[in-house]
Order: sequence, then C-alpha cells, then structure tokens
Amino acid sequence: MTLSLPPNGNPFIVFIILLNFIILMICVLISVAFLTLLERKVLGYIQIRKGPNKVGFMGLLQPFSDAIKLFTKEQTMPTLSNFLPYYLSPVFSLLMSLFIWISIPFNMNLENFKMSVLFFLCCLSMGVYSTMSAGWSSNSKYSLLGSLRAVAQTISYEVSLALILLSLIFLVGSFNLSSFNSFQEEIWLIWLTFPLGMLWLASSLAETNRTPFDFAEGESELVSGFNTEYSSGGFALIFMAEYASILFMSALFSLMFLGGNPDSLLFYFKLTSLSFVFIWVRGTLPRLRYDKLMFLAWKSFLPVALNYLFFFMALKMFVFITEI
Repeated sequence: MTLSLPPNGNPFIVFIILLNFIILMICVLISVAFLTLLERKVLGYIQIRKGPNKVGFMGLLQPFSDAIKLFTKEQTMPTLSNFLPYYLSPVFSLLMSLFIWISIPFNMNLENFKMSVLFFLCCLSMGVYSTMSAGWSSNSKYSLLGSLRAVAQTISYEVSLALILLSLIFLVGSFNLSSFNSFQEEIWLIWLTFPLGMLWLASSLAETNRTPFDFAEGESELVSGFNTEYSSGGFALIFMAEYASILFMSALFSLMFLGGNPDSLLFYFKLTSLSFVFIWVRGTLPRLRYDKLMFLAWKSFLPVALNYLFFFMALKMFVFITEI
C-alpha cells in the first residue's frame, strides 16, 4: 500500500493510512515511556538498589508521573539564545525519530517502501541538524561543544553504518527492508555475518549517543552537553527522541540480522532484548576517550566494513557468473 492518493481519490483510504500512522506513533511513545522505566529498574539492580517502586504498582506509573512533571514545569528561555531554532530543535528531533518508523514494514496499511533503506539513511542524517541547531542556538559554550562532538561522532559512524547496509544489500539484493525478512526464512543473517552484526550494534550505540559513546553529554566537562540550556518540555522532547531512536535501532537490528517479522510476537521479544542490551552496556562500560572514539570509527570499523563490502561484491559477482 502506498502513501500517495489512490487512483479513485477515495479520502477514506487516506484517512485510514493517517490513522494507522498516528496509532503507530502513540504505540512508539508508550514504548518509550516504559523503556525509561526498564532502564531505571535495570540500572538500579546493577547498582544494588531498587529503582522506581512507589508510583503505581512497583513503579509502573512512574514514566507518566515524570511526563506530567516535565511538561507542567515552567519553560525557561535563555535571553541570549536564538529563539526560533532553540524552540523548534527538540520538536524536529522527536519528529524525525518518530517519522523514521515508517520504514519498518508493518502490515497495517502503512507505506511499504521499495527504497526503505535509503529513507532510513536520509532520516538518520537529518537527525544531525536538530542536535547541531539545539547546541548552536542555545548560545552556550557547553552546548556548542556538546553539539560539535555529537555531530562529528554521528557523521563518523554513519559511514560505517552505510557500508554495512551496502554489504547486506549486495547479499539480499534489495533496498526494501521487507526483503530481509523473506531472505532469512532458512537462516538468520547474524550467523553468516556475525562481525558485521557486532559492528552494527556498536555503531548504533554511537549513533544514539549512548554509553560508552555519550560524549555529547560528558557531565564532568560539559555540564550536560548540547541540552544544557533545555529544561521541562524541551528536555522531555530530546529525551523521548533519544529513546525512540534506541527502540528503532533495536527493531532494525532485529529485522536485518535476526530474521524479524514485524507481524509476529517474537519480533517484539527480540526488540525488547536488544533494548535491554543498550541499557546493560550503559550500566557496565565506562565512557571512552574522544580520540579513541574517532580512532575506532576511522581506523577499525571503516576498514572492516569496507573489506566486508568488497567480499560480498565479489561473492555476488561469483554467483552471478556461475549462474550464467
């Protein structure tokens, strides 16, 4: 089903598509709320404490309590900030994190892109602008340094992500993410491309600014990074965008490497397990040094991803020649 107007111009079908998209966004936002609760609980038990356990049954209503608190607080506005980009950056960041979910091939009358991999890469690149704009428009040196770090880190790891995707596209032979599911009916790609899967997971941590790659918010030297000047609603939107990205990268990993079918319950179990890995890494690993991060991206990940790309190109060409 395409997102364009149907030939007969039936507005009801367009309404159904939009309604499905809104339902998907609501489900993602509710998932984000409970992912924050899962993170606080897991980190609590890692640090031998309880985590949230007062609001509702065993703290289940804590995320909604936090949301009400954040969105009802007074919105502070730094006098030296550039008002419009400062105000719109968190909104744009969340919109991009939600909009990217269209590329997941759900069977619910949403867009099933033939080029969903390219759409994912475009949305991923657009996310850089909201971070850069948020840091620059705050007119704070801490925010600016945090955004510069985040942009440099995101651009560096996007190269590795794109090359890994290209390798898998050569193997699968399609830019459509639904093709990955049909390709893995017999065996998961993680068994054939285990090093690439680990590279993708590490690059996903860097793309979402998570530990051990959370330089954008180095508390010891940058106060809070690019979101230093944000509070209440603006901070909540940035926070939600980050966790929506974590869920999406987990869903994409499951789809590409674990034979995930979005119509099955097992897909969501895999997604939750991968989100748990993001949290587990945060509770386990310390932050890297910034030069080590760049060294890892350009001297380790990039050569490995390039070598795998050439290997899969040669493999595909060999198969093509033998078929002739």
